[in-house]
Amino acid sequence: MLKLLMSLFFLVPLCFMKNMWWMVQSVMFLLTFVFMFTNIFGVFFGNLSYFMGCDVLSYGLILLSFWICVLMITASESVYRFKNYEGFFLLMILVLLILLYCTFSTLNMFGFYLFFESSLIPTLFLILGWGYQPERLQAGVYLLFYTLLASLPLLIGIFYLNDQFGGLYFPLLCNLNNVGLMCYLCLIGAFLVKMPMFLVHLWLPKAHVEAPVSGSMILAGVLLKLGGYGLLRMFKVLLILGLGYNFVWIGVSLIGGFLVSLVCLRQTDLKALIAYSSVAHMGIVLGGLMTLTYWGFCGSFTLMIAHGLCSSGLFCLANISYERMGSRSLLINKGMMNFMPSMTLWWFLLSSCNMAAPPSLNLLSEISLLNSLVSWSWTSMLALSLLSFFSAAYTLYLYSYSQHGKIYSGGYACSMGYSREYLLLFLHWVPLNLLILKSEPMMIWL
Repeated sequence: MLKLLMSLFFLVPLCFMKNMWWMVQSVMFLLTFVFMFTNIFGVFFGNLSYFMGCDVLSYGLILLSFWICVLMITASESVYRFKNYEGFFLLMILVLLILLYCTFSTLNMFGFYLFFESSLIPTLFLILGWGYQPERLQAGVYLLFYTLLASLPLLIGIFYLNDQFGGLYFPLLCNLNNVGLMCYLCLIGAFLVKMPMFLVHLWLPKAHVEAPVSGSMILAGVLLKLGGYGLLRMFKVLLILGLGYNFVWIGVSLIGGFLVSLVCLRQTDLKALIAYSSVAHMGIVLGGLMTLTYWGFCGSFTLMIAHGLCSSGLFCLANISYERMGSRSLLINKGMMNFMPSMTLWWFLLSSCNMAAPPSLNLLSEISLLNSLVSWSWTSMLALSLLSFFSAAYTLYLYSYSQHGKIYSGGYACSMGYSREYLLLFLHWVPLNLLILKSEPMMIWL
């Protein structure tokens, strides 16, 4: 585990050398494949050292982090083209990747907390430094306060666990019977905000709308998954308490997911629509995870991977339209089929993945999540059917409004799309649809 970390550290000087943009991207791509072949497919931790280790859960999310960070560099070519502090930009992505790598591979709960919080800082710099509108300051403040206020109680909860267990080593933690409701809330609150759960989701659309494409990709692709990862690890300790209290979160998530789907149908901003669709998806993840069933855990992990690739790809598409038209409004980005016919195919492919059409990984994960929620309670069927229907509705709304209709007459001169952009979308879509053929690591990791 440390050898990869050192490789990433040695990339830092390359960031500031002249014309090394694509070199950094290629080396990170190479490291992705090096990590891919470490083959962690058992139920136990592998690659152990004093403070790092890797099980299937970490393996999938670290791989996702590497993949999304490589694609962020590919998507942000405009930063390189306009010489917009590209050295610092690469440094931010690299620091973020190192922190995410440490977050997912650390074996100590306090170390996890430390890296979990630190990953906020480079994200904030990406939004404040390379965002588009002056409102990015407000978005940054929202992001900071929502996340930090919720995570201070987590620190207190971790100290309490240390007192109870005499250590915070992940593989040695076991069920706690004697903690109260307060400790339970402290330990999961930060992760619910990070997911984000409905009612504490307001920071997410703001952050997405103001972030540059790279910020949106890493936020939707990996940072939301930190919440799910934390909950999957934490419920090893809170299993018995969870059986008593989790029905509250399941209700809020499913009803909230349905309400957010309705909000999506009222959006005119491309990025805001995709951001709200993330909240709806993470609502299903949270609901399935909180049932504490085998299907729920596996399905939520699989949907986190699938959503990371799918929603990141949709943000890339929104950015491609934004670079051509200078606007994110659906009222201006319409009739794109006349304008960039080849891009319409990618809009269709990623939109269909977003509404869990076969053969995408979303389908597999949503089937297992529906299974877990219906087995938990028959009454969840109503909310789930509404959620599934409206998620298809807003995805079709996004696709048909942006691709069909009359073309906007005030558009600038355009190009059909560069090969770099098609490669970028291809690298989002292919793993998303091929991973369903190799679903055992995600479905039997417990």
